[in-house]
Amino acid sequence: MDVLYQRCAGLDVSKRDAKACVRITGDRGKTSQEITTWGAMTNEVNRLADYLLAQDVGLVVIEATGDYWRQFYFLLEDKGLNVQLVHAKEARNVPGRKTDVSDAAWLAQLGAHGLLHACLVPPENIRRLRDLTRARTAITDERSREVQRLEKMLEDSGIKLSSIATDITGVSGRAMLQALIEGQNDPAVLADLAKRGMRRKIPALTEALTGRFNEHHAFMARLFLDRVDAHTKDLQRLDARIEEQMKPFSAARELLATVPGISTRTAEVIIAETGADMTVFPTAGHFASWGGTAPGANESAGRVKSTKTRPGNRYLKRALGTAALTVSRSQTTYLGAKYRRIKSRRGLMKALVAVEHSMLISIWHMLTTGECYVDPGPDYYTRRQPLRSKERAVQQLENLGYQVILEPLQRTG
Repeated sequence: MDVLYQRCAGLDVSKRDAKACVRITGDRGKTSQEITTWGAMTNEVNRLADYLLAQDVGLVVIEATGDYWRQFYFLLEDKGLNVQLVHAKEARNVPGRKTDVSDAAWLAQLGAHGLLHACLVPPENIRRLRDLTRARTAITDERSREVQRLEKMLEDSGIKLSSIATDITGVSGRAMLQALIEGQNDPAVLADLAKRGMRRKIPALTEALTGRFNEHHAFMARLFLDRVDAHTKDLQRLDARIEEQMKPFSAARELLATVPGISTRTAEVIIAETGADMTVFPTAGHFASWGGTAPGANESAGRVKSTKTRPGNRYLKRALGTAALTVSRSQTTYLGAKYRRIKSRRGLMKALVAVEHSMLISIWHMLTTGECYVDPGPDYYTRRQPLRSKERAVQQLENLGYQVILEPLQRTG
């Protein structure tokens, strides 16, 4: 094979150190390699960068290992080295020869021949935005867990508030919980604290608020509510910070929000995870494959073994899944019609993935051209294949025992 880099280095990194293999290919194809060990502290990594520069290394390949690659990748990149981050699956070594030294040598060999694909490492401003949106997701999950713990505690006390109120931490729910904590045990008085639409449920609330809530339950309820409030304040701080960081991407966020099912918050996650720069993806198909929504290719001897999608970016797929579930309930959009059409043949999960795939294709074109999303309409498939739609409708009526005679409508001017 052709050698693309005469001098290539492979780094097998860990939490404490890294094995560095510098592979040098001579004029006659003979290769030599030197393997050294370097610590993971900043000063040690800077000395590694000076060593690689002195060796005139044209490419440094680092395997993506947890978060430990970040220290080496960013410091080496700041020194002006050509650094490539690769997925561990692509750089898998020969079974039975798995050591840190052999991994470093294998990375250097693959990198020298150009056999690896670089992972997407976004610029610093996108990395900051990504940290914020991922923190918001984590804290939102923690807040939901605290609410679930509160609900379990109420079940233990015989208070069935969650059976009547959709959100037990809403305005009405908080007023009732606060009264319970302060010692009010009269169900009628508690139910009368309901606000607006909840007042229609006062009789049911009176029954639900009849229990054995005691001082211990009051202590636990106060504890959980304080934790919920603390997470809410953290989310407000994150929202303000994200809004500040999103100013350069406000136009892209508005574009993405035109897609049915994609909210402003979902658009922020998509921008943070993809960088909103579609030039790194040659085609929309590459983008959909990177996002983990394209069907896999695993065929042997004419037999398709699996079409399972790749894992993809879990934060991006979570946001897309939420958007796909939202638009699947729509009766007036093309994506909703596509979901129902595929669900009837392939099932719910494949239909959701298909909708996510369509969203990523649209996002790629929108961010590439700067044009807003134009919905083809819920009757897209009917307009595209009218004859097939007519035959299907006739067949359904005949299966129900009807004789169908079709006559064209007489259109009056």
